[in-house]
Amino acid sequence: MNTLNQKLFLYINSFAEKNHFMDLTMIIIAQITPYLFIFLLFYLWFSKRKNEALYAGYATTLGVFINQIIGLFYFHPRPFMDHLGTTLLSHKADSSFPSDHTTFTLSIAFMLLTFKPTRIIGIITTFLALWCGIARVYIGVHYPFDILGSVVVSILAVIVIMIFKNKLIVLNNFVISIWQKILSSQAL
Repeated sequence: MNTLNQKLFLYINSFAEKNHFMDLTMIIIAQITPYLFIFLLFYLWFSKRKNEALYAGYATTLGVFINQIIGLFYFHPRPFMDHLGTTLLSHKADSSFPSDHTTFTLSIAFMLLTFKPTRIIGIITTFLALWCGIARVYIGVHYPFDILGSVVVSILAVIVIMIFKNKLIVLNNFVISIWQKILSSQAL
């Protein structure tokens, strides 16, 4: 399996340093996509999709938490730690499996897919999140299986949130009521 992972990495990463515009594009995608998703959550919150924004927030928090638990028990070096490929962006030499960036974005995207009003946004963000994962391989900081691991973790996080969705509505209502009190106190 590791040989396949390395071969796939070397293929995707082989395009690095061939085209400056492509390198710059992939670096930007690899770095800013999570910030775009945070902006999206704020947009959903302020466009009266507060419940969807909260559920997506729970899913991404759970997904990244699961990644941290995995990191406590399993260490997988990053490609540059294995002296493989071209690294376009410096990164801390920590465990690469699964990708936090990809888990963060995919958990939000997959959660948005579960709600009819946000399904189109969910489809678009799923493609963007996967592109972010591919970009992280392209720039040399992740292996392809790190991204695949993120897909699995994100699906698991969304399933857990969906199982507890009815219980979490109480928390949602509490958070939304606090927000409304803050807004009404500022209006006075």
